[in-house]
Formats: sequence, structure tokens, C-alpha cells
Amino acid sequence: MGNETKRPATYEDLLAELLALPEHMVGQIIDGELIAMSRPASPHAMAHSILFGELYSGVQRGRTGPGGWWFMDEPELHFGKDVLVPDLAGWRRERMPQVPRAPYFTLAPDWVCEVLSPSTASLDRKRKREIYAREGVNHVWLVDPDARTLEVFQLRDGQWVERGRYSAEDRARAEPFETFELELGALWPPELEAP
Repeated sequence: MGNETKRPATYEDLLAELLALPEHMVGQIIDGELIAMSRPASPHAMAHSILFGELYSGVQRGRTGPGGWWFMDEPELHFGKDVLVPDLAGWRRERMPQVPRAPYFTLAPDWVCEVLSPSTASLDRKRKREIYAREGVNHVWLVDPDARTLEVFQLRDGQWVERGRYSAEDRARAEPFETFELELGALWPPELEAP
């Protein structure tokens, strides 16, 4: 007793779990562990949605930025046995000239963004960033709607190096989109009342 070994979760386990869960759940496999979590609250959803819109318009479409990127909202990423779902991910078009017609991606993004929630912050900061580093994702942004901050990290020699920290109403020219100015204040909703 007590010496049982738990079998690592598989993608089939994830699919079976998601079929049994309500639609508002997201599932991931991290280090062999099946993790199901509910969709985030409105401050997270607003920051996520507004950031996607800003990057799509300003960077992917090239209106105020460099262009040359594909952005995806909650793409499913398969890295070996790990299945991750970042809030946002971006691929440089020179690495991914066309978006494949597939239910998930095996090519690591060049950039990911995790919008932190109290229930996911430690997972996003530690375990998921370790996998992103292992897979060669070059940049990770951590957006915290509660603290109203953006933390920018770049992968150097397999380690995350902080390249910027922005807060509240700052205007950020953050790697890898330095030519694009992001007004952070647009990401934070006014204080919302509880339902």
C-alpha cells in the first residue's frame, strides 16, 4: 500500500475527460498529469480578448507593427506527451508560412501569453514555462489582470530572462513586438460588480 504508481495521462484520457465535463472546462496534460480547469472570470477574459485584438490588428495585420505573425486564441499545443493550451500564441510566418488545417499544433510558437488567474498563476509561472523553455518558445508574456501587470520574458540559454515589467497605464514596446506600442490601460476593465 502506498507504493502505487499512477499511469501518466494520455491524449485519449484528456478527450474522455473533456467529453464528461461541462463545455466551460479546459483540459491540459502537464508532466503526465491531466489538469481540467474552468474558464476564467471576466477580468481575465477581457484582458485576453483585448490583447488578442490589439495584436491581431497592430501586428498580424501590420497596421502599426511589423506584420509577419500568425496569432491564435487558445491553440492546443502537443509537445510529446504534454498538451498545453496557452491563452494566446504567435508564430512568425517565416517559420509557419501557412496555418495548418489541424486540430492542434506540434510546431512550438515563437511567443505565448498566459493571462494569470488566481487558480492558474503558479501552473503558468512554473510548469508551463518549463515546458515552453524545453520546446524552444522564445518569448513568454504573463499578464495579470488583478495586479494590472505585464511581465515579458525571453529564453536565453534555456533560461527565462525578464526583459520588461509594465503596469497599470504604461505604454509597452515589449519583445518580440518592439515596433508596436501596447497601451496597457486598455486591457484592464473598470471595476466590475459581482453578479
